[in-house]
Amino acid sequence: MNGYFLTDQGKVRNHNEDSGGVFKNDSGQILAVVADGMGGHRAGDVASELATSHLHKRWQEAEELKTPGQSEQWVRESIEAVNHKIKTYADEHDDCYGMGTTIVVAVCTSQFVTIAHIGDSRCYMANSYGFKQVTEDHSLVNELVRSGQITEEQAEHHPRKNVLLKALGTEYDISADIHTLGFEHENRILLCTDGLTNKVGDEELSELSEFAGDWAEFCQKFVELANERGGEDNITLAVVHYDSTDEKEGAD
Repeated sequence: MNGYFLTDQGKVRNHNEDSGGVFKNDSGQILAVVADGMGGHRAGDVASELATSHLHKRWQEAEELKTPGQSEQWVRESIEAVNHKIKTYADEHDDCYGMGTTIVVAVCTSQFVTIAHIGDSRCYMANSYGFKQVTEDHSLVNELVRSGQITEEQAEHHPRKNVLLKALGTEYDISADIHTLGFEHENRILLCTDGLTNKVGDEELSELSEFAGDWAEFCQKFVELANERGGEDNITLAVVHYDSTDEKEGAD
């Protein structure tokens, strides 16, 4: 099992508020993280980096997760700890007041993957059933779509498209959506920020299912595509694949 992570500032923003990585623990299990920071005076990068670094540290100390229950408990406790850390930091630093971050994580073992998220950074999965989004955006427009007030097509161009209903670190009591899926030999996972999904459609991203080349080139291709289409936001993605390739770039 291997992974690759790539983040790009984009063509408009003057700094990158995204963070993340693909990290291996001593058991060879993988934690993939993607975070999209926001708020405060250049504090979005602080929030997303705090989330990534704290999760990475906890992952290095984690024992092998053998069951979905153990995995979900580790993710739940870790995200709660990270949330408290970010909120406390924001309360103690005036220039970071109001900061927060989206978070999407995947704990990947040889038999299952546990997905958790807060916000609108997404996880997609490619398996024998096809390619599909496995997270549900915590955003205003997604709630309007779910309630039937607007169509998916209208959501694409809605003026409040970037309004989140919740974000990590914005309040002390917050919970992630967490679920576990089977993870078989040639399954793939894609985690990404809205800087990618606002510019690249699911049909294009479905190339994840059949891709058989260099994963660095796969990630770079989609970063370049998002930039060609405007690149107004930071662009970040992480891929985890459990297959016969032996690429270790981007994994830690």
